[in-house]
Amino acid sequence: MEINILGPFTAQDHGVSIVPSAAKPRQLLALLALHADRVVTVSTLMEELWGESIPRSAATTLQTYILQLRRKIADALVDDPTRQAKDVLETRHGSYILNVGLGTLDYMKFEQLVESGRRAAAVGDHQGASQQYGQALALWRGPALVDVRVGSVLELEALRLEERRMSALERRIEADLEIGRHAELIPELRVLVAQQPLNENFCAQLMVALQGAGNPWRALEAYQRLRSCLVRELGLEPSVKLQRIQQAVLTGRPVG
Repeated sequence: MEINILGPFTAQDHGVSIVPSAAKPRQLLALLALHADRVVTVSTLMEELWGESIPRSAATTLQTYILQLRRKIADALVDDPTRQAKDVLETRHGSYILNVGLGTLDYMKFEQLVESGRRAAAVGDHQGASQQYGQALALWRGPALVDVRVGSVLELEALRLEERRMSALERRIEADLEIGRHAELIPELRVLVAQQPLNENFCAQLMVALQGAGNPWRALEAYQRLRSCLVRELGLEPSVKLQRIQQAVLTGRPVG
């Protein structure tokens, strides 16, 4: 089985899609896929599908959705005598589990690459770290589950994944700064700072890149823009880290 959730949701077995077109069964499969090879309780599934307004018919309706998913899976397994739909989408006591086994899941591959990047950075291999983080980020084809209607459970999972993506992006940029790609990073960082004007990490990285590329006055401009946004929107001054970078730029000391 091949599952992709880092963008449009796809799930295939033997090259055949098992994703329903109907919204709620699609939502159900997305939640099971996101917890592949792990049990998901009926109560969690109901919370995702109906929130706090769970109808009296919820249990019966959920079973109907499960049967619909198993039919899709059975169609994909028509030429595979070794597996049955009920074994792929298995019923456990008060829960269900989507057994993927040796299948591929893009979000798991993402996490593995991020961990490889972290290990490379920890031993000073910034080139390797940049490559691993870059490969992880390349798996993203848009916002996670962009074409799935999400309830309270999937909404939190999508937010968690987005935070992981942003963390990987920051780490990849940090690795690129370590290997001296200051000028190359400036256009990308300008876009990120414009998109997230209150993000101090991206501003700090932009300041480092600008100073490293020989534009200290532009680094100070970036600091002032962030400070203005923070004061105006939150009534806060930049963090100590940002202030130290500003002072280093003002005195001509390296900040990277």
